[in-house]
Amino acid sequence: MNLDDALRTFIAESRELLQEMEDALLRIEQSPGNEEVINAIFRAAHTIKGSAGLFGLDHIVAFTHVAESVLDRVRNGELQVDGRLVAVLLSSCDHIKELIENLAAGGEVSQEAKARGESIVAGLNSYLGGGAATSSKAALPVETSAPCTTQGGGEVETDLWHISLRFGRDVLRNGMDPLSFIRYLGTLGDIKHIVTLLDGIPRAAEMDPEACYLGFEIGFKSNASKAEIEGVFEFVREDCQIRILPPHSRVSEYMQLIADLPEKDMRIGEILVKCGTLTQSELDAALQAQQVSDEAKPHRPIGEVLVEAGVVQKPVMEAALDKQKQVKEQKAAEANLIRVDADKLDTLINLVGELIIAGAGTSMIAQRSGISELLEATATMSRLVEEVRDSALNLRMVQIGATFNRFQRVVRDVSKELGKDIELVISGAETELDKTVVEKIGDPLTHLVRNSMDHGIEPADVRLARGKPAKGTLTLNAYHDSGSIVIEVSDDGGGLNKERILKKAIERGLINEDHNLSEREIYSLIFEAGFSTAETVSNLSGRGVGMDVVKRNITALRGTVTLDSEEGKGTTVRIRLPLTLAIIDGFLVGVGSAVYVVPLDMVVECIERAAWENAGGDGRYLNLRGEVLPYMRLREHFEIEGEPTRRENVVVVRYGEHKAGLVVDRLMGEFQTVIKPLGKVFSKVNGIGGFTILGSGEVALILDVPGLLGQVAAHCGSMAIEQTV
Repeated sequence: MNLDDALRTFIAESRELLQEMEDALLRIEQSPGNEEVINAIFRAAHTIKGSAGLFGLDHIVAFTHVAESVLDRVRNGELQVDGRLVAVLLSSCDHIKELIENLAAGGEVSQEAKARGESIVAGLNSYLGGGAATSSKAALPVETSAPCTTQGGGEVETDLWHISLRFGRDVLRNGMDPLSFIRYLGTLGDIKHIVTLLDGIPRAAEMDPEACYLGFEIGFKSNASKAEIEGVFEFVREDCQIRILPPHSRVSEYMQLIADLPEKDMRIGEILVKCGTLTQSELDAALQAQQVSDEAKPHRPIGEVLVEAGVVQKPVMEAALDKQKQVKEQKAAEANLIRVDADKLDTLINLVGELIIAGAGTSMIAQRSGISELLEATATMSRLVEEVRDSALNLRMVQIGATFNRFQRVVRDVSKELGKDIELVISGAETELDKTVVEKIGDPLTHLVRNSMDHGIEPADVRLARGKPAKGTLTLNAYHDSGSIVIEVSDDGGGLNKERILKKAIERGLINEDHNLSEREIYSLIFEAGFSTAETVSNLSGRGVGMDVVKRNITALRGTVTLDSEEGKGTTVRIRLPLTLAIIDGFLVGVGSAVYVVPLDMVVECIERAAWENAGGDGRYLNLRGEVLPYMRLREHFEIEGEPTRRENVVVVRYGEHKAGLVVDRLMGEFQTVIKPLGKVFSKVNGIGGFTILGSGEVALILDVPGLLGQVAAHCGSMAIEQTV
């Protein structure tokens, strides 16, 4: 991987981490004491800072370090999470995102962005005692590499470092003063107590006046790392033995630092040195001891050697082993994943579409030839092409949960702007649909969410007066239904006022005063361009721009949008979209010389003319086993010349709750359909949603079933087409 590829990977991963960080910040506001969420936020910031440092992105490192320092104080319980702190951290997240996007665009950081960053840093520093963060406990300890006879030990039950010194006999002869080292140790912290050990002093007759027989046990309070404390005795390492026991509080800190280490494949000794519980010299000594083995003591794991020697505490060693195992499992999982450019996926889908068309042509030639071997071969090829199609489409399927979760931030910010307390409830986040659809549904959903918060959910005092909870609820839901995905945006607000909508529509000339509309038709008026019932204009709504855009964007995706409301109870906007915009299973029907494609997922059944003629009806509907079924003749709708065949058929189609029949001349069977968009000249043709190319090279039009069902309803007058299947 070259530098450019690595930088692109850093940008992509940073975007994911920032999204995770934002989601976690929104969750922590609701549960301030959730340590798991707090640690997730810290890890995201820590990882971005570390990765940015690898590329020399000092401006990102510097800003993220300050945010990380504040998060470190939160993690250690020194700061309490509240709305103000979350707002500052969300602003920090936004600024890091701005820096990352600026890096992706290859531009310089603007003066406005720098000013915003300085303002945010000032807000962060207010949580750090007013000064810039100069250190972070997440920073890695200084490493040493000189050989030593240093020993470490188990866990002490106080909040002091315990240092056990045994100076070598020749330390005085070598010109070293033991007390000078103890005085220097005092510059790193406070020596709380010291005990002089005299057990090494021999009898007077055996004493050497130039030898040192003293030892010391020291209680030491300091924020220094173990490596820094060991560095005090740099010049006497070979002449003495040292045991440095960390404070009781440091054990849990070491374990946390291990958990926060980057997800890199490291050896146990490297992990322990990185977290600070082990110095490099201690590791070197342990490795030497590991090499000394005999039949009684075979070669043992380094972790076992360290714990047995009392150099590393057992809980810390277990945490390091867990970290190593976790990283290996993650690396194994990542080995099965690969990042693919979306454009390459689009190219693959297009090629699969061409392969389907070519395969259909081959199958047609094989059928004409009548050669059994060729027919068998083309049947096998068609099956494999279908499997390739399904696999290719699955590559572009993503869960809608990521899109839904982005609205946590929207709801939080807008609710504060409106002065309302609103909770977002998400369900069906695991529902999958085509990545292209996901990308294009974001803007319509944003309009709907903002509209529900502004117009739908009432202020707290109004809700209380109506016997509702002060906190409003906005719900996003998604599920699959009849080959489509349904997305619902619901609120428990005041609902829509039909009389008010009618009055505004008449004032704007959208309908006549004597026009008799159903409830659903009245509600659908809000999707007309320029329609608004807002009394005042706000930053969010009231200008009549938005809902018509929603409908236009959804229609462009071959989808539909409907609205249900109950005054005083709330409103639900229901969006129905195809799972994919590229390739579908179709059902071919013929009318005269024309061929049409009906999406197979919408086909319920097919009925021959004799069966539906005997069922009765008045020319606009038929009795289908006791069910009233409206129908439409495609020959009449598309004005196809000629007489219908004597064996007409009815294709019963269903879209959501709507059901109707399409009368055709002949049924031609299933067909893998590559959807191609119509040109602008034909974009307004009623009942047509696109076209495809048949194996013969002919063009077949794809029926817009939702649009046809709407026209059936209009032709049938008051006869409803909503039936329970």
